[in-house]
Amino acid sequence: MEPITRPNEPFINTDANFKSNISRKDFLSKTTRFVTIGSVGSFVFGNSITGDANAQTPPKSPAPIDDKPIVLEQWKSDVDQQSGPVPTPLPPDRRIGYAVVGLGHLSLEEIIPALFSCKKSKLVALVSGTPEKMKKVAAQYGIKSQNCYSYQTYDQLKNNKEVDVIYIVLPNGMHKEYVIRGAKAGKHILCEKPMANTSEECRGMIDACKKAAVKLMVAYRIQYQPHNRKLREMVQKREFGAPKFIEASNCQSSANPDHWRHKIKLAGGGALPDIGLYCLNTTRFVLGEEPAEVFAYQYSTPGNPLFTEVEEMVSWQMRFPSGVVANCSTHYNVHESRHYRVLCERGWLNMDKAYAYKGQQLTGAKADGKLELQQNIGLAEKNQFATEMDYFSDCIISNKMPLTPGEEGLQDHILMEAIYQSAKEGKPVKLQDGVIVAKGTEPEED
Repeated sequence: MEPITRPNEPFINTDANFKSNISRKDFLSKTTRFVTIGSVGSFVFGNSITGDANAQTPPKSPAPIDDKPIVLEQWKSDVDQQSGPVPTPLPPDRRIGYAVVGLGHLSLEEIIPALFSCKKSKLVALVSGTPEKMKKVAAQYGIKSQNCYSYQTYDQLKNNKEVDVIYIVLPNGMHKEYVIRGAKAGKHILCEKPMANTSEECRGMIDACKKAAVKLMVAYRIQYQPHNRKLREMVQKREFGAPKFIEASNCQSSANPDHWRHKIKLAGGGALPDIGLYCLNTTRFVLGEEPAEVFAYQYSTPGNPLFTEVEEMVSWQMRFPSGVVANCSTHYNVHESRHYRVLCERGWLNMDKAYAYKGQQLTGAKADGKLELQQNIGLAEKNQFATEMDYFSDCIISNKMPLTPGEEGLQDHILMEAIYQSAKEGKPVKLQDGVIVAKGTEPEED
């Protein structure tokens, strides 16, 4: 009889006269493990059918990582836009493993697909409160049944060596609980924005991650997006002179009053924390300073069932120590509009589709004698979620502090609370002078 072999399994000779050193117990364990992996009939939460969820996971190699791109021969002339470096993905067994918590719109439409275009990150586990949906997603993306967890078995992630990062993609009001539980499980945390419902919750999340000695990053994807980073660079280099005034707006239309975004306990607020936050955070990012004062107005249409618990619109101004004033607005009941413009002494920079998942358009204008020069500044698009996750993975591999740590999320909550206070009181609210927000390592530019 010919010997039988299986991929990635020990050599097994079925000849009755062949004497192997492998015990019957070991043989059954290994062959049972093989059958379990190939089976699609069983589905459990967080427990391996063989009793060991980590048996298949090879240890991460300690060898140095060669992440230098392959250099190809030149073929384009310098009169055309040059290509970026050749992609340099890490081998799959060296990529950082992510568990995605929550299988709603953002996870299924953006985050999980993006993980399959990442260079340093990979999807290894799912957490959901809907077993049938999770079973289907797991089958679609090849996630093992023992790497699927409910909210009740979530804490068992601590025993899964394949998982390095937990990505929290839950309603805002659930962030604190699952960040703290994830930190106690010893996993690094990537948390969607807004970071929580209140600044007090943010402080608890930061403290828990520090106590557990794990990294905490808030998913401010705009700070890793090429067009927004280029605009910031041009502003801070004073290419059009000093910035003087910023106009920023992020608006969209809602339709379902039963969605969690319209429930105060789960959302923490309406248009401001959900989409107005982009105006707030991006303005701080571009200027590199913190506001000294805010002045706000808030409104909701009476009788509209969408806004019985959360606000429809917020308009606010921020005054910065440098003298820059930012005029910001956000709305939950108008056609989608996402843009900002930085007015400088000698010109302006404008970003259309600024806060969208794709399609950013960066333009600028300045005078040249009798001419008005306008330019479209073209940059290659990147998947914003893949870029953000790979950056965090690199922070873990290289042991670096993220650019957008928990302190960044905390600062935005402090500012949003001041905005709500101003809208309620009808007067400006002064902020603490000389605030220094912890910032980590800037991403490496391609």
